[in-house]
Amino acid sequence: MLHLAVIGLMTFPALQIGFGLTRGSVGPDPVEALMLASGIWTLRLLLLTLAMTPLQRWTHWRWPIVIRRDLGLGAFAYGLAHLLVFVIFDQNLELKAAWREVIEHPAVWLGMLALMLMLPLAITSTQGWITRLGAHWKRLHRLIYPAAILAVLHFAFQVKSDLREPIIHAALLVALFILRLPRPPHRNRGTPTPNHTTIS
Repeated sequence: MLHLAVIGLMTFPALQIGFGLTRGSVGPDPVEALMLASGIWTLRLLLLTLAMTPLQRWTHWRWPIVIRRDLGLGAFAYGLAHLLVFVIFDQNLELKAAWREVIEHPAVWLGMLALMLMLPLAITSTQGWITRLGAHWKRLHRLIYPAAILAVLHFAFQVKSDLREPIIHAALLVALFILRLPRPPHRNRGTPTPNHTTIS
């Protein structure tokens, strides 16, 4: 039930932009609106995915870990939609022109690289892959860190002029990285620990 609720909430922005397209209420440039909406939700869901571990750590709730995989797959789905809008509608399926954009513009290749890093995470998100990869699974899924950094940089390069939103997302990402650092072991005052002597 929880998974269905999360999937429904993640689908809502896509339905909203689709409804806006049918009504012609997304502005004068529908392609730009699609690009912006799919890109911003990719980044938001990436940040939410990263937020689940510290949220579980500090609250001891179980549900953040339960929905973490759903959020990560949602981020990849929006990232893939972002790419498809770029190739199909912005570049009119001219693959050579699209590849030239990737090579010549930092914003485009940063976003492409972020999506490439997210691809193996999406593929290996099933329980079968978790079992198959064992300890390597956790190391592989640390790729979400550089993917999130690249996604923020992609956003900043795309915006160019008003950098307030990219800065806010970058600040949130830094805060999440700090929160995800291992907590130091708790030591009770006066309790000896290995290689440590208390002096009263």
